[in-house]
Amino acid sequence: MSAPSLHLAGVVLPEGEHRDVWIRDGRLTFEPVPGAETVSRGGWLVPGLVDAHCHVGIGRGGTPVEDLVGLRAQALAERAAGVLALRDCGSPVDTRALDDEPDLPTIVRAGRHIARTRRYIPGLGIEIEPDALVEEVRAQARRGDGWVKLVGDWIDRGVGDLAPEWPADVLAAAIAAAHEEGARVTAHTFGTDALPDLIGAGIDCIEHGTGLTEELIGQMAGHGTAVVPTLVNVENFPGFAAAGEQKFPTYASTMRRLYASSGAVVRAAFEAGVPVFAGTDAGGGIDHGRIADEVRALHTAGIPAEAALAAASWSARSWLGLPCIEEGAPADVVVYDADPRADLATLARPRHVVLRGRVVA
Repeated sequence: MSAPSLHLAGVVLPEGEHRDVWIRDGRLTFEPVPGAETVSRGGWLVPGLVDAHCHVGIGRGGTPVEDLVGLRAQALAERAAGVLALRDCGSPVDTRALDDEPDLPTIVRAGRHIARTRRYIPGLGIEIEPDALVEEVRAQARRGDGWVKLVGDWIDRGVGDLAPEWPADVLAAAIAAAHEEGARVTAHTFGTDALPDLIGAGIDCIEHGTGLTEELIGQMAGHGTAVVPTLVNVENFPGFAAAGEQKFPTYASTMRRLYASSGAVVRAAFEAGVPVFAGTDAGGGIDHGRIADEVRALHTAGIPAEAALAAASWSARSWLGLPCIEEGAPADVVVYDADPRADLATLARPRHVVLRGRVVA
């Protein structure tokens, strides 16, 4: 059954102009469509939101969610928040069955996490040694949707603190292999020590990035390397520190220090011209559907409100190769009663969510 023809009128972002927009066969047009049903007049029309770091298929405590009902529930929680595209940064579960369901957000996958043996959360990633990294990166590049996810650092029990997982020469070969496969590479990092080799190897994005220094930020800006700070997850760092205090006091101290400077790092990256995108790290310890909290956290860290919104909408969509509110694009639009640039709290209260030309919420 084809989607009905619809009509929306309001201020279209990011341009900020009041326009009439029609939807025909699930796609946007600025040409009037006779007989279209008007579903919204007034308000602000925002390109479908993006959670640029989440994990569909990981439940509370890191337990895989393998049933379709549970996977749908996670995707629907994102949709209710206006998130119509997800960059899934590693999942132990094959979620491609969700692609057959037109009422769910688009998922851009990064395959499975690739980690060093016994250097990540058990059961979530592919655990290998460095001599197998290049081939595993190729395998995950083919499994994903144009992204590969590395675990760049994690606690090293022998060191008692965060430590890099991969030698520099292996990283360079692996990232080159991903690029040959047409995929971009991102990496989990909390600390600082893994970052020079990752950035030097030409990585495309850093997740969390709490250990970034002024020098590394400058290198990222020069390379065009993006960062997804996941500030709602960084709020858990004091808890991580407390949990590890008895066995790993140095690690606990590191996590508290990284937490204390996290906002300043995000602000410095933005001011240096590093592309910053909004991601929640939903799955595991973070509930799905918290993109509005992440946008507000970016703003609190010092990013202007409109730029923080762009990091979860039009800028993020462009980064992922997804269209915005433009002629012929799939009709993925969120309508708000007030201008979210003026009050980011508005993001938590969408009036309408339109996915692939249908009003779904």
